[in-house]
Amino acid sequence: MRLPLGARELGPAVGMTAAMVAVRLGPRPETDGPLPLAFAFAVVIAGSLAVRRRLPLTAYAVGTAGLAAEALTVGPGPLTPVANLIGVYYVGLCATPRRARLGALLVLPGVLAYFAPEDAPASVPVAVVFVWLLVWAAGHGTARRDREAEERRTAQRREAVLAERVRIARELHDVVGHSVNAMLVQAGAARVVLDTRPERTRELLTGVERTGRDALAELDRLLGLLRADDGPSADGPPQDDPCGLGRLVRTLADAGMAVRLHITPDAGELPPHIRTSVHRIVQEALTNALRHGRARAAEVTVGRRENTLFIRIVDQGDGPAPHYRPGRGLRGIGERAAALGGHVEHGPGDHGGFALSVGVPLP
Repeated sequence: MRLPLGARELGPAVGMTAAMVAVRLGPRPETDGPLPLAFAFAVVIAGSLAVRRRLPLTAYAVGTAGLAAEALTVGPGPLTPVANLIGVYYVGLCATPRRARLGALLVLPGVLAYFAPEDAPASVPVAVVFVWLLVWAAGHGTARRDREAEERRTAQRREAVLAERVRIARELHDVVGHSVNAMLVQAGAARVVLDTRPERTRELLTGVERTGRDALAELDRLLGLLRADDGPSADGPPQDDPCGLGRLVRTLADAGMAVRLHITPDAGELPPHIRTSVHRIVQEALTNALRHGRARAAEVTVGRRENTLFIRIVDQGDGPAPHYRPGRGLRGIGERAAALGGHVEHGPGDHGGFALSVGVPLP
C-alpha cells in the first residue's frame, strides 16, 4: 500500500526525532548540557528531514547548523550523523545541480564541528568526509540518471508526436490527393464533351459526385480512427474487397483509367494495418500514373510469396523523365513500406510506362 505524501515526508523525521530523544533519555545520558536544549537540537536536526525533498539544501543546511551547535554545546549525539547523512543524500538526489554542489560544500564544516569536542585522529574526520561525499555522489548520480531518463522519454514522446503528424499528413495527402486528381480529370473530360456528348457529360459529372462522396466517407473514417481512444475502429473494408482496391478501381474508371487487378485469395488474411498500407500504396501509385504519366491503363498485382507480400503496379503512361527524382508521392510510399520493414523499387517499365514494386515481410 502506497503511503500518503505527508506520511512519507513526516514519518522519517518523527521517527528520527523520537530515536534521538530516546538516546538522550537512556540509562547513560549522552549529553554534556541541559536535556531540554539537547531535545531542542534533536527536533531541529531530525525535523529538518520533513522538507528534505521539497527544500533539500535548506533542510541540510538547517540540519548541519543544528549538528554543529549541538556538538559545541551539549556534545555530539550518537544518532545525529545518521540524520545528517540522510540529509546529504537528499541534497544530491533532489536539489538542482547548482544547489547540490553548494550542499556538498557544507559537508566539511559540519564534520569538523562534530569532531571538534573530541580528540580524534585527523584521519577520522577525513574518512567521514569521504563517506559523506560518496553518499552525496550516490544521490546526485541517481538524480542525473533520472533526468537523463526523463529527457529520453520526452524525446521519445516528441518523436512519436512528429511521427503521428507525418502519418496523418500522409493519410490526408493520399485521400485528398487521389480524390481531387480523379475529380479534376473527370471534370476536365466533362468540359470537353459538354456540348457534343451531353450523356457522357452526365456520366462524368456523376462520377465526380461519386468520387467526392467516397472522399468524404474516407476522410470521415480516417478522422474517426484518429479520434478513437481504444484502437482502430471495427469498420473497415468489406471482406469481398479486403484492401478496398475494387472501389479504387471504380473511381479511376470514372476518371478514364482502366485498371486490371490480380489479387491472390489469401490477401484477405492480411492484418488490418497491412491491408490499409496496400490500399494507400496502390492508390498513390495509380494517382501518380494518372496525374504525371497521363496513363489510361494500368495493371495491379498483389500476392504472397512465403512470408513476403508483394505489390506491383505497372502503367501504360508516358513513363518517367530521364534522371527523375522521387516526389512526395513516391517518398510517401517508401515511408509506408519502411514502416513495415519492406522495400520499394521503381523505374521505367519493361514495355514503357512506369513500374513500382513493393515487398513487405509478413508476421
